[in-house]
Amino acid sequence: MTQNNRFSPSTFSAALAGCCLVLFAGSVSAADETPRAAIVVDRTFIADHDGTEQKYVVMRPQEFSPDQPVSILIALHGHGSDRWQFVRQTRGECRATRDVAVANGMWLVSPDYRAKTSWMGPAAEADVLQIIRTLKQQFNVSRVIICGGSMGGTGALTFSALHPDVIDGVVSLNGTANLVDYDRFQDAIAASYGGSKAQVPEEYRNRSAEFFPEKVSMPLAATTGGQDNVVPPESVLRLIDNIRKHNSNVLSIHRPTGGHSTNYADTKKALEFVIAACGVNP
Repeated sequence: MTQNNRFSPSTFSAALAGCCLVLFAGSVSAADETPRAAIVVDRTFIADHDGTEQKYVVMRPQEFSPDQPVSILIALHGHGSDRWQFVRQTRGECRATRDVAVANGMWLVSPDYRAKTSWMGPAAEADVLQIIRTLKQQFNVSRVIICGGSMGGTGALTFSALHPDVIDGVVSLNGTANLVDYDRFQDAIAASYGGSKAQVPEEYRNRSAEFFPEKVSMPLAATTGGQDNVVPPESVLRLIDNIRKHNSNVLSIHRPTGGHSTNYADTKKALEFVIAACGVNP
């Protein structure tokens, strides 16, 4: 069902009551899981960017009053996945993100952002901005924290550097901060960015957070693995060194023998660091 982007909090609450799924069981399948008693709604909207139908999932605690302040944790999925990754999957990054959101009374918002090969291109960027704008129009949003893994970790860094005015904190799990040097998934990235590095070089540079460390003035946590051959860690480590010159609210969790994943404990630590630094109160 397509919904208008603008409607009142009471209308949205009615939509949640009528269209959402209340999950009391902890397990949906062997590979999928959502927290007990979480309310999940799959939302459709018309993108201002190009008029297409796009989707995002909202997962929130059952107890919520539309007039109370709410903090939002935006979770960006990885390459080849979609909006359900952080809502359902059992991998450490996803479980920890859900658990931390619930523990802190936050809404988990997981957009498709042009799934499945987004890489935070212009259309994905516009969609995420529209989602944030819409939620702020509907509710008393006090904090917006963005996180993601792999492609999503890259996207979280990119979006925060592009729009530091709308992001209060960022957590990047196994992402890259330099799309100019990055050499994987080039067909997908070119499709998202509107051309190759040779064709639209400024697009790749503008979406590389490493070139704009001064923009990342909000609390930041990043996890990296020294043996990560899918998204090598060097650009994020360099970015962190440069951000620390002007921003003390930075946490780097680097595992020299780690690969392209972050375990539950490290994900939880990274998220809780940023949440605390942003002053989110459960």
